[in-house]
Amino acid sequence: MSEQRMIIEMGMGNDMYGQDYTKAAARAIEDAIRHSGLPIFHALDLSHDDMRVQVTVGVQDPDAVDCAALARVLPRGRAEVRAVKGGLNVENPDTGDVIVIAAASVEAFLPRQTGWVLR
Repeated sequence: MSEQRMIIEMGMGNDMYGQDYTKAAARAIEDAIRHSGLPIFHALDLSHDDMRVQVTVGVQDPDAVDCAALARVLPRGRAEVRAVKGGLNVENPDTGDVIVIAAASVEAFLPRQTGWVLR
């Protein structure tokens, strides 16, 4: 059965001092999902297990992101996380410290539903 994207949220997160790409990505994901409510599940008597959650995080060093750890902490659905080149590193010229900034897209997909139409 094909899927239908029901929700897309965006978020931003950073790690000010540790240069930890996974921490910045986790904060971006948290920022995105904090803006979402999912009343559709109760309204249509659906299980959260029916939802596939696709997360894309953009950081300057995608290989430094622990995608499996991020997927394990998502609160609902079957999560997939991938890291891509994006985000931003900002260097403090006085100290050389780098602020890691991550951007995240969190998408929720459900099997196509019958009997109702999204408009």
